[in-house]
Amino acid sequence: MASWKPNVELLQGGDEAEWCLVEQHFGGRLLAYAQRRTAGDIQAAEDILQETLLGAVRGIQNFNPAYTFEQYMFGIVRNRSIDFMRRRKLRTLMGDAENEDFPDLDAFIHNDDTPSAIVRGLELSGRAQELLGIILKEWVGETWSSGEFQRLTVLEALFSGGWRNRDVWRAFGLRDETAVAGIKFRAIKRLQQLAAQRESGGDLLDFLAIAEDGGGRLLDLDVTAIWTEHFVGCMGRKVLGELLAGVLDAKAEEFLGFHLTAIKCENCRANLDDLTNDSALVDALLARLAK
Repeated sequence: MASWKPNVELLQGGDEAEWCLVEQHFGGRLLAYAQRRTAGDIQAAEDILQETLLGAVRGIQNFNPAYTFEQYMFGIVRNRSIDFMRRRKLRTLMGDAENEDFPDLDAFIHNDDTPSAIVRGLELSGRAQELLGIILKEWVGETWSSGEFQRLTVLEALFSGGWRNRDVWRAFGLRDETAVAGIKFRAIKRLQQLAAQRESGGDLLDFLAIAEDGGGRLLDLDVTAIWTEHFVGCMGRKVLGELLAGVLDAKAEEFLGFHLTAIKCENCRANLDDLTNDSALVDALLARLAK
C-alpha cells in the first residue's frame, strides 16, 4: 500500500486537519526513532517528538521539494535527538567536574562555532528568552480579555505544566487530541505574529526560527521556565481580589482554579495570603477550586 503523503501547500497555509494527519501518520515512527536515540527513555522520546512536530510547523515555509516529506520530518527528529544527547552528555560531564582531567567540550560544538559565534548565540538566546516572555504574557492578556478561558487553560497545561496532548483533551472535555493540537497551532501562529510585530526582521527572529525548526541550537528556550519566571499565567492582585469576592466569571474562575491548584503558582498563592491575611480562608478557597 502506498505511503500517505501530506499536502504541503495545506500545511504551509496552517491547515490544522492536515497537520493532525501528519501527527497521526508520522508520530509512531518518529517516536520509535527517538526512543532508539535515547536508549529507551520514553519521556525524553515523547518530548523530542513534540519538539519535532512543532519544529515542522515552524519550518514548513522553507520546505525543499527536492526531498520527501518523510526526509524532512526525520531530519528534524534527528537534530532534536542529537541536541538531547549533547545536553545529556554535557550534564554528565558537568557532574564529573571534580575529575582531574575535565573532558574537552569542543566535541559538543560544531566545528564552525568560533568563540565569537558562541558568544553571539548566547546573547541572542538571552534576548530570545526575554522576547518570548513578553509575547507569552501579551498572548495570555489577549486570550483572557476575549474570554477564551478554556484555550488559556489548555496552553498553561501544555506550556507550563508540561502535559501531553492525550492528557489535556481528557482533562478538559475536548473532542480528542486533534482539538488540543488545533489550539496549540493557533497559539503558536499568534505568538509568531506578536514576535514579528516587536522584532521587525533581524537576527533575533532568525535565531528563534533556528531554535524551532530543528537546526543547530546553542541554548534551549525553556518555555516552562520562562512561563514561571515571567509570571505568564498570573492575572494580578485585582483579579485575585475578585476571585476572593466571588464576582469572577465562572470560566475565569475555572482557569484560576487550575492555575492555583494544578500548576500550584506560588506567586498567586502568596498574593492571596497577603490579600486575606487568613491562611484558613485561602486553604478553603483552594480546596473549593480543586474540586
